[in-house]
Amino acid sequence: MPAKDIFHDCFKTALIKDGWHISHDPYNLKVGKKDLFIDLGAEKLLAANKGSQKIAVEIKSFVSPSEIRDLEVALGQYVLYQNVLARIEPERTLYLAIRESSFLKLFEQEIGQILLENQVLKLLTFHPETEEIARWIG
Repeated sequence: MPAKDIFHDCFKTALIKDGWHISHDPYNLKVGKKDLFIDLGAEKLLAANKGSQKIAVEIKSFVSPSEIRDLEVALGQYVLYQNVLARIEPERTLYLAIRESSFLKLFEQEIGQILLENQVLKLLTFHPETEEIARWIG
C-alpha cells in the first residue's frame, strides 16, 4: 500500500466537514493483476429519492522544487485513475485535491488555465490550516 500524502488527514477532515462520508481510505482499484490506490473514496446523500453522489479523490501536496514536475506526475496519475475508474465504477467522479495556495500558483497562471479551459481534470482545493474545502472546479 502506498504512503499517504502529507495533507491526507487534513483533507479527509475537510471532506467530512463538507458533508461527505468516507467510504474508502484508500480506494482500491484492481485491474487484472495490478492494484491501484486512489487516496479516498467518498459518498454524499442527495435530496430525498435522488440517491447519492460518489467521488474518488487523489490528494497531491505539490511541495517538490518543481511545481511543473509535480503537475506532470499528478496529471499522469489522474489520467490513469480516471480511465480505470470509468471502466470499473463509472458513476464515481474523480477529483484531484490540492491546497488552495498551489491552485493560485499553478491554475491562475496560463499553464493551469489551459488545463481548466480544456476540462482536463476536476479539482478540489482546500485550506490545510482550517481543514476546509475552498473550491470545487469541474
